[in-house]
Amino acid sequence: MKCISGVVSSAVLAMLFSGQAAAEYQGPKVQFKLAHPAPPGSHITAAYKKFAELVKEKSDGRIRVKVFPGSILGSDRVMIEGAQRGTLEVGVSSTPNLASFTPVFQVFDLPYITSPDKQEQLYRALDKGQPLHAYLEQAANDIGLQPLMYAEYGYRNFVSKERPLTGPDSLAGLKMRTTDSPVDVAVTKALGANPSPISWGEVYTALQQGTIDAEGNTFDLMVGAKHHENLQYAITSAHNYGMQVAMANKKWWDSLTNEARALLEEASTEALEYQRTVAYPADQQKARESMLAAGVTIHETTEEDMARFKELTRPVFNQFAERLPDELVKLVQDTQS
Repeated sequence: MKCISGVVSSAVLAMLFSGQAAAEYQGPKVQFKLAHPAPPGSHITAAYKKFAELVKEKSDGRIRVKVFPGSILGSDRVMIEGAQRGTLEVGVSSTPNLASFTPVFQVFDLPYITSPDKQEQLYRALDKGQPLHAYLEQAANDIGLQPLMYAEYGYRNFVSKERPLTGPDSLAGLKMRTTDSPVDVAVTKALGANPSPISWGEVYTALQQGTIDAEGNTFDLMVGAKHHENLQYAITSAHNYGMQVAMANKKWWDSLTNEARALLEEASTEALEYQRTVAYPADQQKARESMLAAGVTIHETTEEDMARFKELTRPVFNQFAERLPDELVKLVQDTQS
């Protein structure tokens, strides 16, 4: 679906989410749990809430999704392990955390393998029937999971507590919070910063106490966690991309009727379109405005900045790309041409 200047007409949205495209569901009643890590108010939560609403509407209430946000049922790892065991029908995890279950999802961690200006092409490559979708689906099936929805997470940007960020070289020497991802740590080192892997729940305090003086994440997630209260500078580095992927237990998924699976897939497609065109852009704009209102100076990356970021992180890209199947790396790179 095309949108002009980021605005989608209410008439188009009404048509898209009316449920009229789905045939009347006549199958058995189904109720299942979907658990994800995003907090209430997040565009990720909005995506899965929309999914549940669409499923109920399209099935005339015969299929119900009970959504558990905010890691109520555990961390990303716990939720995916639950989906593998079948104690949870659908668990959601970020792509970096999925890489610990199957390394293929680490492809999205590679610095600058995707870019915001080519995002629509990546979306289409993740659609059912496309080679990239099929590749990731098979990898998930091999470990007892079935991808249901590639919800947006977004692009991470660097921020600092006290030092002005004016380009890639201004990151040198900063104490940078990272995840446990080896790619994340390697990128930080390549940019001259000092990586400090810290769990997400401890970052706010670490910024306050000076344990770290910088981090990299999406603006909306940092604002949601109130990190911007301890920040002064940001740079739109867009150095890393992630998604929040809904993974169903494969045996449970296969036990559903063809009609039920088709309905769930249709609902997930429409919920994704809603998130990508409505919830995500609105959340990003709101987060940016909140950071500016809090006094954070945002340096917009220039072409020269971006070229330098890519130059400095290319060795990291090469190092970790060598550990992944060439076919997979090419499938993702092809979305950027």
